[in-house]
Amino acid sequence: MPVEIPSMSIMLHRSWWVLLLRGAAAIIFGVLTWMQPVASAAALVLVFGAYVFVDGLLGIYTAIKSRKQSRHWWLVLLWGLTGVIVGVLTAINPAVTALVLTIYIGVWALITGVLQIVAALRLRKEIDGEWILVLGGLLSVLFGIFVLAQPGAGLMAMLWVLATYAVIFGVLMVILAFKIKKVTAI
Repeated sequence: MPVEIPSMSIMLHRSWWVLLLRGAAAIIFGVLTWMQPVASAAALVLVFGAYVFVDGLLGIYTAIKSRKQSRHWWLVLLWGLTGVIVGVLTAINPAVTALVLTIYIGVWALITGVLQIVAALRLRKEIDGEWILVLGGLLSVLFGIFVLAQPGAGLMAMLWVLATYAVIFGVLMVILAFKIKKVTAI
């Protein structure tokens, strides 16, 4: 008799609060970036690096905690590892140029966006509201493409785009967290 592995929705339901924290972290990052648009490039590097590192750690925590309950845990692990790697690369070289920082941010947004869309497609038969994760993923992909297509754009313009992206994405993750919380665990 085969053992049925619980779905991805169960994995996310058990750690819905992690999605909530990730959304709150994105909103806080975005608002702080709006409030300090003239902050130095070094401060941006440290704030961005800390944000994606913490976001990645929370994703890794969710994946590892759920690896025995969900066969899709590796997707969330890759999502988290991407944030940790980009966070570490950003912290190692705080004097990085705006161009390199722009590329880090663009690659991070593109990879995590694609992984979010894949996760949403796997959730579509398990929960209502998976479109929120698709929308967050599409927003990430579009943001990543925009940033990578315009790496020479001024840091201020990128800061405003990054802050707007983070707040919108954060709001979507908070909404998703509460929707996931309502899912009845099996």
